Amino acid sequence: MPKNIYQFKVILKEIHPPVWRRIQVPEDYSLYDLHVAIQDSFPWFDCHLNQFSSVTLKESERQYYGFPDPDDYGDREVIWEWKVLIKDTFKIDGNRALNYEYDFGDGWQHRVELEEILPAGKGIEYPRCVDGRRACPPEDCGSYPGYDDLLKVLKNPKDEEYKSMCDWLGIRKGSEYDSEYFDPQEVEFRDPKEELKLVKKGFGVE
Repeated sequence: MPKNIYQFKVILKEIHPPVWRRIQVPEDYSLYDLHVAIQDSFPWFDCHLNQFSSVTLKESERQYYGFPDPDDYGDREVIWEWKVLIKDTFKIDGNRALNYEYDFGDGWQHRVELEEILPAGKGIEYPRCVDGRRACPPEDCGSYPGYDDLLKVLKNPKDEEYKSMCDWLGIRKGSEYDSEYFDPQEVEFRDPKEELKLVKKGFGVE
């Protein structure tokens, strides 16, 4: 049972009205553990690379946390995200936010902001999602422009892509897709320790 929990608001950028989640995680979480919680709360499929980065306009001052793969990052110095604890990164009286990017192809950008550090509630299981708004865009939909196009097509049964889009989403008609729906009670979280074992095995690291 953790002594404290960290409450974050995670906002998906460039979409209006905003898509966001409020999650609470144990204080001993690493950035990788936080990544898993973010993925589960939206939910994304966690089938692409991700990275955290410090919030600064100067590239020379920016620190990156993720998966140090030269094919994806080039000469950029990247720290393994499971080696960095959230309590060493987020401070109420200091750095309260990081950028979080998921899927370098679609480039989904999020702002991860520490809202509060709270005492853990007795008998409450963490992580948990306590609030949020709007549905997460479908995976691999073509980033922000693709998502906008998808919503327009689903509203127009006469569009030539209407049927293929419905089939791709597994729905019979466009009205079945509700971009406004989100229920935090439906969020299910994976065990980040078990997920990390698989990731380390895939990257061949200890």
